[in-house]
Amino acid sequence: MKDYLIRAIDEERSIRVFIATTTNMVEEARRIHNTTPTATAALGRTLTASSIMGVMMKGDKDKLTLRFKGNGPIRTILSVADSQGTVKGYIANPNVDLPLKANGKLDVGNAIGKDGQLTVIRDLGLKKPYVGQSSLVTGEIAEDLTNYFATSEQQPSVVALGVLIDRDISVKASGGYIIQVLPNISEEKLSRLEEIVKGVKPISTLIDNGLTPEDILEETLGEFEMEVKEKVDINLECDCSKEKIERALISLGEKELTDIINEDGKAEISCHFCNSKYNFNKEELEDLLNRAK
Repeated sequence: MKDYLIRAIDEERSIRVFIATTTNMVEEARRIHNTTPTATAALGRTLTASSIMGVMMKGDKDKLTLRFKGNGPIRTILSVADSQGTVKGYIANPNVDLPLKANGKLDVGNAIGKDGQLTVIRDLGLKKPYVGQSSLVTGEIAEDLTNYFATSEQQPSVVALGVLIDRDISVKASGGYIIQVLPNISEEKLSRLEEIVKGVKPISTLIDNGLTPEDILEETLGEFEMEVKEKVDINLECDCSKEKIERALISLGEKELTDIINEDGKAEISCHFCNSKYNFNKEELEDLLNRAK
């Protein structure tokens, strides 16, 4: 199944929902970063969430950065998404390997840590980006985002994210959804929605069973007469380039560049997001130094 998400709203415009299937994207991220199962689940959930939140933005050039920074061994996970369905991600420690929890689930919460910050940065092309923050609640990512929407954006939301790992440590199924209630929802409808959400199977299980986002929408919220308003393909894609790396090197300043030339005579820079390597010989570094001057 191709990775994509749908945006839907009910007839009364009181519930909106985003549902994504991200199995291929998360498997590609696992391969690039060579992550352990726990790290794969943590990075996959973050990539899925940021892809959904990116599409929530309206401007063609809008960008969203999602960062989890906790006291667990993963330390930091960062992902960047745009409104067109393109996302990239980075995990500080891809080798984290913790024992399974008592229920047999991967221990993402302790891998990230419960003491830390969730930061959401929305760059809407204005002078300053919007920055929202909230404290981590469980480190499990979905619960932390639910808390973020409630405390930082005052938007009641249900966030569900899941990554199912196969026996060969590849990604068997991955996806997520964000359900948000709008101000005009009735108490009766809200109570029914809460009841439904409590009984929904894990999103990764639904996707592993072959359900599409449209199927999941019908199975979970079908009684609310939801209408799909948008369908967006999701892709893991890094926008790094040698030109961008050159600008980064120039920004180091004359002294730093001079030290690199004198000590090493060359430089190899790796992109954190896609592990692409960019090599610069002495002549190229000297050219960058002249440009820095």
